[in-house]
Amino acid sequence: KDLSQWVKRGSNEPAGWKVENGYMEVVPGTGDICSKELFTDVQLHVEFWLPLMAECTGQARANSGVYLQGRYEVQVLDSYGLDPQANDCGAFYMLAKPLVNACRPPEHWQTYDIFFQAPRFNEHGTRISNARASVLLNGVWIHHDLEIPQPTGGEIDHNYAEPGPLLLQDHGDLIR
Repeated sequence: KDLSQWVKRGSNEPAGWKVENGYMEVVPGTGDICSKELFTDVQLHVEFWLPLMAECTGQARANSGVYLQGRYEVQVLDSYGLDPQANDCGAFYMLAKPLVNACRPPEHWQTYDIFFQAPRFNEHGTRISNARASVLLNGVWIHHDLEIPQPTGGEIDHNYAEPGPLLLQDHGDLIR
């Protein structure tokens, strides 16, 4: 309904994306947005819509991402009809490709249901277990109890034992 619970990445400035017709949409160049609320373990439902960019290929096709704790990216990309790769829709970016491609064509609403367990640390700050995640894309398991040994790159910080925001990526495309 509004962006009152979101800020521009790395600041307290209001998020620069637009809200209309019940969805928010990237305004290219306004930057990534972060939730004000911080999370460790989370169960997250995300709905997204990708524009048709038929003249583009690879990472230029409706690119965005959902970052858990601001550190672990689940890729958003038009990967309809492709063999899953570690940088396609549903991938933990460059760490783990989805088990199957469950993408719908662009210009159709899609869903992620993400079950995320943050990494665990002992009282001395030593990591005792890695992050883990299970992900449904459009109701299909694409990751199940996946161990995530490290952030995916582009993370907000290196304070891995601390809660972090949900981050939605502005990669310059009109993602809803």
